[in-house]
Amino acid sequence: MATLEGLVAAAEQLVWLLYATARDEPLRFFFFLILPTALLGVLFIYITLHFFAPKPRPPFPSEKTYITTQPDGTISSPRPLPCWYDRWRAEGRHNEEYPTIPPGFPVPDQVTIEPAEVEVSVVIPAYNEEKRITPALEEMVEYLDAQFGRPELPAAPPQQKKNGKKGNRPTTPHRTVFKPGSNKTPAASVPSNGGQPSGYEIIIVDDGSTDRTVDVALAFSKKHQLHDILRVVRLVKNRGKGGAVTHGLRHVRGKYAVFADADGASRFSDLGRLIEGCEDVVDASDRGVAIGSRAHLVKSEAVVKRSAIRNFLMRAFHFVLMILTPPATSRIRDTQCGFKLFSRAALPHIVPYMHMEGWIFDIEMLMLAESAPATPVLASDGSVIGTSYGIKVAEVPVGWHEVEGSKVNLVKDSIRMAIGLAVLRASWMLGVYRRRVT
Repeated sequence: MATLEGLVAAAEQLVWLLYATARDEPLRFFFFLILPTALLGVLFIYITLHFFAPKPRPPFPSEKTYITTQPDGTISSPRPLPCWYDRWRAEGRHNEEYPTIPPGFPVPDQVTIEPAEVEVSVVIPAYNEEKRITPALEEMVEYLDAQFGRPELPAAPPQQKKNGKKGNRPTTPHRTVFKPGSNKTPAASVPSNGGQPSGYEIIIVDDGSTDRTVDVALAFSKKHQLHDILRVVRLVKNRGKGGAVTHGLRHVRGKYAVFADADGASRFSDLGRLIEGCEDVVDASDRGVAIGSRAHLVKSEAVVKRSAIRNFLMRAFHFVLMILTPPATSRIRDTQCGFKLFSRAALPHIVPYMHMEGWIFDIEMLMLAESAPATPVLASDGSVIGTSYGIKVAEVPVGWHEVEGSKVNLVKDSIRMAIGLAVLRASWMLGVYRRRVT
């Protein structure tokens, strides 16, 4: 007891000493106590982040292959997966070794990416989704066949049901801003053969599932004859949704790359709206991002009927997001909708620098888009009149509905996301994460 009283007395004396010093000699108090303590705190956080901030693991060789169905109904052996990322990295190393621009002459960033081979690539991260993936694929394929066609088939009108009625989630056509043959057609979208990309591909990234997700996806491919259109990539170990999405985006061949959740909660026929939104914000280098948003549903019956704790956590997370993210990202009303689209030219500015592999990866994507290097601003005659930093993001209202079987633990995952957001922001601010491929 005496020892405890002694400690309390010593603490009181220390507090009074600090108070007296701060009152009588504020400058000395600041420079000899406050400033060193703050610097030590920042150093401690920096070292801690180096040890504990998530670091993406390199892919295993088998993860750079895919399987698909064949016309005879069998499953193919693993085939090499096309990878724009590997070629981009090789060209980057070559340019570093043999620079063509003298030091001291900064120029707008002109990242190149190999031409698109199809019009749309869809990446689906899937972990134990055998019960939910088929309806989502049905809706995707119906829309993609109708609007884009397959490489060997032209686009067809939306399929009607036998009773003459359309499904509950109608197909939404999209306008084409970049007309074929136009001088504004994105250079990154023109195939080497000089023609326009057509058709689509679906890349299902199986994130170490322990159920029949792969078998169900391949059975769907066989039934709908999606041979070499639906491709399944199997990750050896679970990486998390962010890791699966990032891995899939490294291998897309599309003029547009979109990732969509395997549960089909977002109305896939709103893809046309995302394409329009992306084309409305692309810069002179054809970089643009469009994200699906459920913000317009905040006052809808589906949201109002949610539990009070769920709505509270949703608002709390958005408040933390506004505080911890840079200006453009903080203004986005819904960062977590699993329905986002990227122009092909935007991918090299985002995908190679991803670190987060959990739920918070969406925000890192948006932060990377906001902080992308400058690109030229063109006048009406095509001349360069300035530069513009960052990739613009269009937030597009989309249809959405709750799907049973969610793997989200409301309280636990909300806490994890808040911590993950704090780690993400601190890592970028302190230079633990950098816009550099290591």
